[in-house]
Parts: sequence; structure tokens; C-alpha cells
Amino acid sequence: MSFNPFDINAALPIINEDSEFFPLMSSEDEEEMNNEQIPDILSILPLRNTVLFPGVVMPITVGRDKSIKLIRDANKKDRIIGVVSQQDVSIEDPGFDQLNQIGTTALIIKMLQMPDGNTTVILQGKKRFTLGEEVQSEPYIKATITPFQEVKLKEDKEFKAMVSSIKDMAMSIIQLSPNIPSEAGIAIRNIESTSFLINFISSNMNADMSVKQKMLETFDLRERAKMVLEHLTTEIQMLELKNQIQNRVRTDLDKQQRDYFLNQQLKTIQEELGGNTPDLEVESLRDRAVKKKWAKEVNDHFNKEIEKLVRMNPAAADYSVQINYLELLLDLPWNEFTKDNFDLKRAQKILDKDHFGLDKVKQRIIEYLAVLKLKHNMKAPILCLVGPPGVGKTSLGKSIAKALGRKYVRMALGGIRDEAEVRGHRKTYIGAMPGRIIQSIKKAGAANPVFILDEIDKVGNDFRGDPSSALLEVLDPEQNSTFYDHYVEMDFDLSNVMFIATANSLSTIQPALIDRMEIIEVNGYTIEEKIEIAKQHLLPKQREAHGVKAKDVSLKNDVIEKIVEEYTRESGVRTLDKQIGSVVRGVAKSIALKEEYSTNVNKTDVERFLGAPIFDKDLYEGNDIAGVVTGLAWTQVGGDILFIESSLSPGKGRLTLTGSLGDVMKESATIALFYLRAHATQFNIDPKLFDQWDVHIHVPAGATPKDGPSAGVTMLTALTSAFTQRKIKPHLAMTGEITLRGRVLPVGGIKEKILAAKRANIKEIILCSSNRKDILEIKEDYIKDLTFHYVKQMHEVIDLALLNEQVDDPLDLTVREEKVAEK
Repeated sequence: MSFNPFDINAALPIINEDSEFFPLMSSEDEEEMNNEQIPDILSILPLRNTVLFPGVVMPITVGRDKSIKLIRDANKKDRIIGVVSQQDVSIEDPGFDQLNQIGTTALIIKMLQMPDGNTTVILQGKKRFTLGEEVQSEPYIKATITPFQEVKLKEDKEFKAMVSSIKDMAMSIIQLSPNIPSEAGIAIRNIESTSFLINFISSNMNADMSVKQKMLETFDLRERAKMVLEHLTTEIQMLELKNQIQNRVRTDLDKQQRDYFLNQQLKTIQEELGGNTPDLEVESLRDRAVKKKWAKEVNDHFNKEIEKLVRMNPAAADYSVQINYLELLLDLPWNEFTKDNFDLKRAQKILDKDHFGLDKVKQRIIEYLAVLKLKHNMKAPILCLVGPPGVGKTSLGKSIAKALGRKYVRMALGGIRDEAEVRGHRKTYIGAMPGRIIQSIKKAGAANPVFILDEIDKVGNDFRGDPSSALLEVLDPEQNSTFYDHYVEMDFDLSNVMFIATANSLSTIQPALIDRMEIIEVNGYTIEEKIEIAKQHLLPKQREAHGVKAKDVSLKNDVIEKIVEEYTRESGVRTLDKQIGSVVRGVAKSIALKEEYSTNVNKTDVERFLGAPIFDKDLYEGNDIAGVVTGLAWTQVGGDILFIESSLSPGKGRLTLTGSLGDVMKESATIALFYLRAHATQFNIDPKLFDQWDVHIHVPAGATPKDGPSAGVTMLTALTSAFTQRKIKPHLAMTGEITLRGRVLPVGGIKEKILAAKRANIKEIILCSSNRKDILEIKEDYIKDLTFHYVKQMHEVIDLALLNEQVDDPLDLTVREEKVAEK
């Protein structure tokens, strides 16, 4: 509701002239209102931000659906309702228990639909009442009420003096408040009834709702008058103080304007005399410049720019732009460095403490720091950590900064498409800003921070330029000593910054950018590593985050292994962290509710907290049928096993491929079939079979797109098994690319594939001999149960993979002729 204090005419514009109602109530009207009969049960209208007093007319905007229905129903009947203010104004739909006990009965004078769509109702207060019992709650509240009979007060001299003071103070407030119309004073002066006067002022005074409710609940008119008098006294004091402050401010503004004109005149006179106006802000900038350790050319540039500032009019738009530019030059850490801590043993301890595993990565970082310690310069390739999400690439940068004692700053490159984000805008543009490289250096406060360029593979380009090309200068050790930002307009030395880039894939990074970085692969973790990471890092972190102590919850290795295998499918540990957090929250809930629970969470508890398992383990299904071979694949979330199925049917030698295969896998299948045809006699296959049997190769999970060269040897083995009807050796898997000459070529993602094979209970793996180096990088403990066969030619794969025994129905021309004859 919007209602000016003491503005009795606020309701008049929306009341028709033919209405019998007049807002000023006489003593006779009050007596008649007191004698009116009120029903015992009324519909109750809750008010959020106002209180209705007896005799007072008030326009109210109704917004709640319940309230609108209540008003419409009451307007059709006797138009009498109960109005009660709610205890908590923040509640949108208050219940019966959330209403004050004392309210006012009201008569609906008029109900209007306003142009803005809201419903406005004009209410006139009648009698105070006390709420009884709730009769109904829907569609709106109805309750029994007990009305109060107003007791007429004997007006002695003291009370009359009090009422006269209230009138005078109300008039004073109207005069001191410029937003209250003077007509309100005339209305107050013409009020005859003492109780209506007090109710009217109580309703419209500038007071909190709790104060007004207290006044409504005070039945003694003398006590209520005292409360009104006290509040009006405070209001007058506040208004007088406010006016004094405004007069003082107006005087100060007049003085400032006078000083401004005098200063402008003085400046004009001094410009005529060839001098400059001394400016405290300029002097402050010059004092800061004296303490800077910048080079002579930077100092000369700063002095030139500050002289330009002195010649500017402070009222000009470019003045603030120039001030911001000079402050940026002062804030940048020119030749300001933090002291490096080159204790490599300490650095190794920090890396080992913060990250489990990643031995190759940590070794390379220690080598990098060792060279930095000996050379004392950063002219070396920028490190680029490449790996799937959640393996700890960004946190490795934090650990390096902690180990070196350097400042840490991170710049997220995901989604950047504007070159100005890197190089900045020219100062001539409105809203120009320095690039994010310079902003980050300013934020770090040192010229040699550890600078993480996060998600460098997510950089895009459009009509606004190519940000990855702008990064070439940043990441080139031969160029970044003179990095040029369009806003700074000066070369800034980035050669002391330790840049570390992170990426999920190299495929989308510009080749020239890759050439300037040293690529370090951060592969996924084994199950054993994930278990240790969960015990050493993730579980303590989640316990601390949820206020749970170490004695309250613990996870054994087999429980963590269940979470890893059945609730996550990733190379990193980000989802594992979330799932452990869900388990800890479940324990925290039991602690908070004082429920019985086991501190050693078991597998049953895991399913209760996390639900049914999300993923099935990659289990080996067996190769009991000729033509089915187990292959190994790499995915973005780690390794996986897949089954290549091949079958033959009488036909004319057509090849059919299914299973959402990409172009590379289709080509592998075609190469495998043509190689087998060319070397059929070598594998004891009748060449005529290829023209009389159709070949169908399928890779299950047809809805999942698959591509890559790793299935070449698997497809050739499956075809050979199908045509010779020889089974595949059990618990055997393979990966590798093939050529038309029968050579086996190496493939990538070996670590992830080997881990997937171990999870699937594979015992033997066939690899290209060139992949032997990848096996040597895996800890022996992780692969002690696996046997590796290294091959160079395809016939070696066939000799290792196929058993000598055939199925009961060997494939030959006679069988086909018999089958054709049967048809």
C-alpha cells in the first residue's frame, strides 16, 4: 500500500461523488458505528505492511489470490470483513497462527480494478476485535471474533491539552515535510472526534507496523494518546535535524560552487601567465611514481602522460580516463619480484603431499625448477598439462606456486573469442580496459607469479579476432619479454612469469601454439591410485566441509573401490569427490538426527546413500563363439573394453558395418577384409569363400559413436576367426592399428586401456612392440597379473589369439552348397 502520512485526501480520487461516505467522522457517526452489530464469524483479510484503525478509511492494493476472492465474495454479501496484520511480513501466505490476535472489522466501501491490473479496495475501519477460533482455512481464512465496545473517556483538562499538543505536532510535521500536502492539515484541524483523531494519526504516521499494532491493541484512549504524542515528538526532532543537515549541505554546496568558479578564474589567470594550477591528485600520483622501480623509458612515458593530465580540464570526459591510465601504470609491478624458494626437496614434499601418483609429471616439474635454480631465467618452453577433467592439472599449478613461494594467478580461457581480452583495448575507445594478462599481473602484485592459463583448448575465434594468435606472443619465451598491451601502450616484461597451460585435448589448439609449449600428459588414475587419493585427500576434505570428525566416518578400501567402479566413470576424481561428499552428507544427517549408524560405512550403506549402482563393471563376457574378439578402447573418461562381433551369411561377398562407427573404424574394417582376402591361403582359408559369404561386422552399443585406429587388429582377428571358425583364446584382449601389408602399428592411451583390461578380468594383452615403452611407465604392482605379447606383424596376432580347435560346423564350400540346396 502506498499512502502519504496524514494525507486524508489520498482516498478521495477513487471514491465516486455519489458515495454516502465522507472521510471526516463526527462524534455522532462514531457513536452510530459503535452501536453497529457485527457478525460472530468473519472472513479474515491479512495485511502485510499496514494496520487499520476504527473509523479510518484506507485504500489497499490486493495481490494475493485468496485475498481477491475474499473481497469479491464479501462485496456480494454484507461487505463486512475482519482485517488483521500478519506477524511476519516476509511470509507470502500466512496461516491463522501467524496473524496478530487483535484486528479491526472493516466495511468495503468500494472495489476497483486499476489500469495496471491490480485490485484496489477502499476499507473503512469499524470496531476492534479479538480473534477466536479458525473456522476455515480455504479458500481463505474465516474465524470467530469477539468485538470490543469502545469506552467513552471523560476528557479532563490534562487530556484536552494532550490532544491539542497532538494536533499542533501533526501540523508541525506537515509543515516540515515537503511531500505531505497542506490539505492534510486542514483535514486534521476539522476533526471533531478525539478518538477518531488519535486513530487517524496512528494509522497514517510514519511508524513501524509493530508500533501501530501496539497502538491498536492499547484500548485505553489516554494511553494511546500518550504513545502517539511520544512518537510525534521523536518525528519532529528527526525532521528538524534533517532540515538542519540539508541547510548545512546546501551551504557547503554553495561554498564549493563559489570555490570552483574562483579556481577556474585562477587557473585561467595562471594559464595566461604561463603557469599551472597545483593539483593535489597530480601531486599524489607524482609522489607514488618516485617510489617505483621502473625503467627510464617507463618513467619518461609516465611523466609525459602526467603533463598531459595537468593541461586537461578536470570537468572534461578524458580527465578520468587519463587518471585511470596513470593509476594502472603505478599499480603494475614493474621490476617487482617475490623471492623464489629453490629448495627442491621441499618442493618435492609439497607436490607429494598435494598430489598422489603423477610421478612422471612431478619429476618433470622438479627438473624444470632445477634448471630455473641454475639458470635464473625463464627462457624455456612453457609447460602445458594435457589430460582428462578432474586429474589435478590446475591444482598442480597451485602446488608449484606454493613450492616456489610465488604468487598464484589463474586466467580461465574457456569461451574467450575476443582478441582484446588478451591484448586489451586502445585507450581511444569508450570503456577501454587492459587485457586480462595485464589485469592478472596487476592483481598478483609481482612480476614473477605462477600464471595458470586454464582450458587453453577452449579458446575460440570470430570476427573480433583470434585470441589464440594473441597468446603466441605471451607463450613464446623469445617474445614475451616485450609483451605489448594496446591499453598500456608500453612493453611489459613477461619473461619472469612462470606460465603453465592446461588442456583436455590438443586437437583444438593451434599448431603454432603447441609448438611453443612443452606437452606433459597427465593421464588418468588407476583404481589403486583413486583409493589412495580418496583416503588421503578427498575424504578428509569432505569431512571438513560437512563438519564431520574423523572418528565419525571412515571408508575402507573395498567400499571406495565400489564407489569408483559402480558410481563413477572418469579418468580423474572429480565425480568420486562428489560421491564421497554424498556419503559424508548421509552420515552428517544421521549425526544431526541422532540416528544410529555405523562409523565404518559398508557397501550396503553406500547403496543407501547413493542409490542403485549407476555403471556396470566392464566384465569380460567370454569368446565362446567364433568371430567375437575383445578389443581395448580409449575414451575421454578413461579406458574401456569393446567387443568386435563378425558373422557370415550366404551371399555375394558384401561387407556390412554397424554400431555407429566413424570413418577411421570403417576404413580399418575394409583394410582387414582386403588383407585377409589377399593372404587367405596363409591362414588356410579358401579364397572362394569371400565371394560366396556376406560379412557383417558389428560393435555393440550402437547408440554410442565410436572411432579411432585402435580396433584394426581386433577386426582382422574377428574376421579370421569367422572365416576359419576357430575360437579366440579366453581372457585375451588386443589393441593396435594395421596396414595393408599386415604390419601392426602402435596406438595411444595404453595406460587407460591396460587399466580397463585389468578391471574386466583380462589376463593376456596383445600390443604393438612399439608400445612396450608405455607399459614400462606403469607401476609393476598395477600390472603384475597381466601377460603382454608384443607383435610387429598381423600373422603373429593370429597365431597368439586363435585356438587350433574349430567349431562343429566348419565353414567350407560344401556347407554353403548344401545350405543353398536346402533353400
